[in-house]
Amino acid sequence: MLDFAIFAVTFVIILVGAVLYLYPSSRRASGIPGLNPTDEKDGNLQDIVNRGSLHEFLVSLHQEFGSVASFWFGGRPVVSLGSVDQLRQHINPNHSTDSFETMLKSLLGYQSGMGGGATESVIRKKVYESAINNTLKNNFPLVLKIAEELVGKWKSFPEAQHTPLCAHLLGLAMKTVTQLALGESFGDDTEVISFHKNHDAIWSEIGKGYLDGSLEKSSSRKGRYEKALSEMESVLLSVAKGRKAQRKQTVFVDTLLQSSLTERQIMEDCMVFTLAGCVITANLCIWAIRFLSTSEEVQDKLNQELDEVLGSDPISLDKIPQLRYCQQVLNETVRTAKLTPVAARLQEVEGKVDQHVIPKETLVIYALGVVLQDTDTWSTPYRFDPDRFDEESVRKSFCLLGFSGNQTCPELRFAYTVATVLLSTLVRQLKLHQLKGQVVEVRSELVSTPKDETWITVSKRSRN
Repeated sequence: MLDFAIFAVTFVIILVGAVLYLYPSSRRASGIPGLNPTDEKDGNLQDIVNRGSLHEFLVSLHQEFGSVASFWFGGRPVVSLGSVDQLRQHINPNHSTDSFETMLKSLLGYQSGMGGGATESVIRKKVYESAINNTLKNNFPLVLKIAEELVGKWKSFPEAQHTPLCAHLLGLAMKTVTQLALGESFGDDTEVISFHKNHDAIWSEIGKGYLDGSLEKSSSRKGRYEKALSEMESVLLSVAKGRKAQRKQTVFVDTLLQSSLTERQIMEDCMVFTLAGCVITANLCIWAIRFLSTSEEVQDKLNQELDEVLGSDPISLDKIPQLRYCQQVLNETVRTAKLTPVAARLQEVEGKVDQHVIPKETLVIYALGVVLQDTDTWSTPYRFDPDRFDEESVRKSFCLLGFSGNQTCPELRFAYTVATVLLSTLVRQLKLHQLKGQVVEVRSELVSTPKDETWITVSKRSRN
């Protein structure tokens, strides 16, 4: 799904395992500074566990060894790049495969499309992206309707009532993604609730316990995971079969059915989109609203742009590109929250960064969480400041990291569209207020999420 090395949702710990499985030969790190293995078998695995997450481990690694550093996963060296300059130098010429798809399908036990050749990968990628674009175009009024329903609910709350962002926005993302991916049958709340249950059971185990092997050690957890995966696959296969018989062409799965993909491949792509699409969309919306609640100035500036571009009309798909400040708000949300703090790629040909040679088949990690808050690239990096994206150099750096432009993954583009619809509806009607004294801690794992439920209050915005 990506032409470059960045993918929107990054499960790097699992990707490491997938790479080790697919490419078992060991290579040396060519003298790149870094940690020696603390354990002959596990390398620096325990160091990662001790830090609490791969992101936190990489922060300490680059603080100690600089922007190009190495560590050991098992018996293999891994190279991590922690600055924009080094990422700019890193060139991987393979534009047909996607680390995310390879990793996720390996974890789920899927085989189709892996090793099928560059041509098949390119075709499949184009079909997938076209399916997302088509469903947004065909179902934009539905996206707006779901957003308006949530805003209407918030408007009915007393001003002192605490509004739970995580619960409400995960619900919005789940409703939007399932209906746009699979069709109108998921307008039924019972279908969404059942899907949500299995989605959570699968997602909670993706990456969880991989480092310590706890999933394999717990038969009950493994049983719940496998049951949820089997039920979700059955649902997706059943939906595809029903949509094919109806010959409809309005949602994501319909575009896949018009292609040459097999029934199994269609199910897999639906699984990838529904899993990744829900989590990316939910967390982009959660963080955007959380950050907006901390700045009345940013809210007012966004509201002014919405009035100038939209007037009293609801947002439309063709108006979204004109909302430049809204785009800046979402870009700054991704940067400040470190939405995807780590990405990775297999070095498929020998490469070089600075004076360091990176051998073929080395796993190269992009420490995006480090880069996104690097003081050499971003002024006042811990401050939420959408105005920083007025500068062309900032936009170029952000694009280089794969978060904007043609290299943005389709799930993130989908999330940007949904978030734009939500903000355009919300900010014109309500003011957002943070709770005094609330500390929001970040869990920087697969996707950066709040560790606990995050609350705001809202009040009605007076119209001029």
